[in-house]
Amino acid sequence: MKTIYNFSAGPAMLPLSVLSQIKKDLYNWKGLGISVMEISHRNEHFLQLVQEIEQDLRDLLQIPSNYKVLFCQGGARGQFSAVPINLLDEFSNNPDYIESGYWSQAARIEAEKYCVPNIINVKKEYNGKKYILSPHNWKISKRPAYIHYCPNETIDGTAVYEEPSMDNKIIVGDFSSALLSSFINVKKYGIIYASAQKNIGISGITLVIIRDDLLKKSKNVAPSILDYKILSYHNSMFNTPPTFSWYVSGLILKWLKNMGGVKKIEFINKVKSDLLYKTIDNSDLYFNDINHLNRSNMNVTFRLLNKNLIDLFEKESFNNGLHALRGHRIVGGFRASIYNAMPIEGIKELIKFMVYFENKYG
Repeated sequence: MKTIYNFSAGPAMLPLSVLSQIKKDLYNWKGLGISVMEISHRNEHFLQLVQEIEQDLRDLLQIPSNYKVLFCQGGARGQFSAVPINLLDEFSNNPDYIESGYWSQAARIEAEKYCVPNIINVKKEYNGKKYILSPHNWKISKRPAYIHYCPNETIDGTAVYEEPSMDNKIIVGDFSSALLSSFINVKKYGIIYASAQKNIGISGITLVIIRDDLLKKSKNVAPSILDYKILSYHNSMFNTPPTFSWYVSGLILKWLKNMGGVKKIEFINKVKSDLLYKTIDNSDLYFNDINHLNRSNMNVTFRLLNKNLIDLFEKESFNNGLHALRGHRIVGGFRASIYNAMPIEGIKELIKFMVYFENKYG
């Protein structure tokens, strides 16, 4: 069977070894004679698995003891509502929303149902290149309820690599497409959240890391399923959790540990993205319109100077085992999402095809 490389922005590809383990466990998990999808979340074996998963996550991200780890449902969009519902009060009702792309804007639009956010647009353009203002230049309010931002915009292909550092302010990060891909200082954040289907596992579960003092801000008006305090008290099992997604996340964390951890995968991710951006920059057919400092290492976007070749590029790349390269419908173009599970061999195959295609048609 021809090797397929899936460049989808999410759900994204999984490591082959993880897929093999899932296949092995599917009908008979831990010798119990039943599938992991069938076992109760109250079963002692599953409870032990949950403890291992949290510890592996704490090890990989160096999560301090005063932070709670929650496994939630509803995807990152659910957290667009959960964050303001849990953090706002009558004394502080005006958070700052840093707008750097599509998803940070979507989070702000959802927050407007519950409060009046201060919108801080950090998207700029100079000499035909898009860039994002450094956090040092964000015009933060004096007393925001919290500051929300998205360090990696999957649709726009932009990233903010400099972590915000703002004393005595609650920083909330939507790390859906960046968590576990590079080192972050968890202590800088009040809340970190991430949907799973990029680097954590499969869709259906969302990770929330929250500083424990913020649990006290939760009010009775919050729907129980979005109430961080209730979810923490019930160890993420207030209702039946998405057990299979949770289990797959655990396999991914084990795989990442075996790969050498977050700093090792960060180095590999940089090598992969540098190779691809170099190919684009040296081309007379492909181009990327983002400043080098803000180019995403997870979602590499590019366009074709000859628009008549767009459909042909998509068709031939797919036929060559390079799937899901078409850009998001909002922005068009092409996008190679190269999350942790994408091996460097996949990048080399994409580059090989891009060079071939340009030589033949460009």
